[in-house]
Amino acid sequence: MRKVSIVFYISTAVLLLLVLIGITAPSLLENLTNSVQSFITTSFGWYYLIVVSFFLVVCIYLLFSPAGRIKLGKQDDKPEFSRISWLAMLFSAGMGIGLVFYGTAEPISHYVLSSPTGEIGTDQGMRDALRYTFFHWGIHAWAIYGLVALCLAYSTFRKGEVSLISVTLKPVIGKKAEGNIGKAVDTIAVIATVLGVATTLGFGAVQINGGLSFIYGIPSNILTQFIIIFIVTAMFIYSALSGLGKGIKILSNANMILAGGLFLLLFLLGPTLFSLNLFTDTLGSYLQNIVNMSFRIAPLNQENRTWINNWTIFYWAWWIAWSPFVGVFIARISKGRTIREFVAYVLFIPALIGFLWFSVFGGTAMLLEHDTPGIISGLATEESLFGVLENFPLSKTLSILAIVLIVVFFITSADSGTFVLAMMTTNGSLNPSNRLKVIWGILLAAMALVLLYSGGLQALQNTMIIAALPFSIIMGLMAVSLLKSVNQEVKEFRLKNIKQKQS
Repeated sequence: MRKVSIVFYISTAVLLLLVLIGITAPSLLENLTNSVQSFITTSFGWYYLIVVSFFLVVCIYLLFSPAGRIKLGKQDDKPEFSRISWLAMLFSAGMGIGLVFYGTAEPISHYVLSSPTGEIGTDQGMRDALRYTFFHWGIHAWAIYGLVALCLAYSTFRKGEVSLISVTLKPVIGKKAEGNIGKAVDTIAVIATVLGVATTLGFGAVQINGGLSFIYGIPSNILTQFIIIFIVTAMFIYSALSGLGKGIKILSNANMILAGGLFLLLFLLGPTLFSLNLFTDTLGSYLQNIVNMSFRIAPLNQENRTWINNWTIFYWAWWIAWSPFVGVFIARISKGRTIREFVAYVLFIPALIGFLWFSVFGGTAMLLEHDTPGIISGLATEESLFGVLENFPLSKTLSILAIVLIVVFFITSADSGTFVLAMMTTNGSLNPSNRLKVIWGILLAAMALVLLYSGGLQALQNTMIIAALPFSIIMGLMAVSLLKSVNQEVKEFRLKNIKQKQS
């Protein structure tokens, strides 16, 4: 513990204060988060759309620019993990529980309850529902993760700096990155990470509870969710103590196997041809409309603007708040890969996997709803996945497999989160102490419980949007710093080649 930085003490003090308020005055915390969230989405929705689009443009530029040849490490560095394990770990950390939670719930919501285009319950409404789901879980999300990860990997493995968010800003703010400004940046990153991971753990606990309630009639309430979080916390702390190469790697590979098994079973047992046709049609529509969707703020339509606030702005905030955690983790496992390889795989492969997932799970849910109105939309959000599975052979087996998958995703996200938080609060140590990982594991669980207790899913969503705003500004500076550094390196490389040719 002697390596713990001041960032640890400041961030834990702020988070413990939030936990205390949530326990002693839950209604105050709920009202406060509601007010701040409403102000941010109303006043800064335009900003979120522009800044996330900027992040995507930066990643695309790096993919095709000469800087793409630069390696995240020294020239002779080799990747630590195989490409399959690498993809499994970044996908598990980047999407995890959210993909399972919203796999059926989001398309159904857009199709039946609140359409992004006003086409509720129609064939066009089904197409629009999946197109906007692709948009929320597609390349914009992975551009946010990829940018933070690139900045950290380049700074750490190429430049030999410590693995801290603040250090990536050196090309822009110079030595201030090592002073109070740097500490403030790292503190914001830690708080955003805790709130982001805690939100996801809250979603996981709610959905595990929903599955157990749907299958076995176990009460769906805060007490059951407390018990679930307590049990899974013990499991992920045990996993965290086993280290990155063992616990997280094994669990991430298990995630992909379980998710692949559940996907294939529903794909084969469900409307296979319909899912394939819907995937192909929606992929084309997504690519065709991506620019329009990226900047759609609906200034003259309050109903559409409210939908954008509740969905698109929420998702952009969620990905931004998660990006310090996912970015640090992806950077840690990406040493030895070139910028071009990194961007190509991080930006497109996980997004494509997500599109297939939503086409099968979301498409099946919408088809069932189309044939029997209310069969899925009448269920609670956390029960919609299990409501879909109930309509096919081996339904109980599929539902149990889904619950196991959520538990493993839960453990992986929390396991990765404790590792990253311990890194961020020990001056970027690549091998933080087990004691610190346990402390962060307990605090993550406590924050998830408090958010659920003070306002359920809405409190989780509100907190995400609030945490993301300050870190989005930091991300903008990180993008500028990275571009400045890699372009300078490309320029130096060209000058060196010219001199060699002249000599």
